[in-house]
Amino acid sequence: MKKIEAIIRHHKLDEIKSALVEMGFHGMTVTEVRGYGRQKGQRETYRGAEYTIDFIPKLKIEVVIGDEDVDRVIETIVNAAKTSAIGDGKLFVWSIENAVRIRTGEAGSSAL
Repeated sequence: MKKIEAIIRHHKLDEIKSALVEMGFHGMTVTEVRGYGRQKGQRETYRGAEYTIDFIPKLKIEVVIGDEDVDRVIETIVNAAKTSAIGDGKLFVWSIENAVRIRTGEAGSSAL
């Protein structure tokens, strides 16, 4: 099993969710996060004073899938999230040792 974490722009969430559901993946966790990278913040003006927001608001999507689906899910997320501009985000893949569905006690890939 693998866990895919994708840091994305807020407005891309619905597009990614729709693409994953269309592929047959119905579970994900979404967290609001803030980050700093090559985008280097953004300038805002409030009451005539200009300031820089260093940490940009983003969303983190987490999906746990079987090993056989990793490449398809990565390709789907990248294609749905891409705008070709700085700040599109990052995608990370983690190995998952085990998963347990609390309600039934199922373990391993059957718990997904």
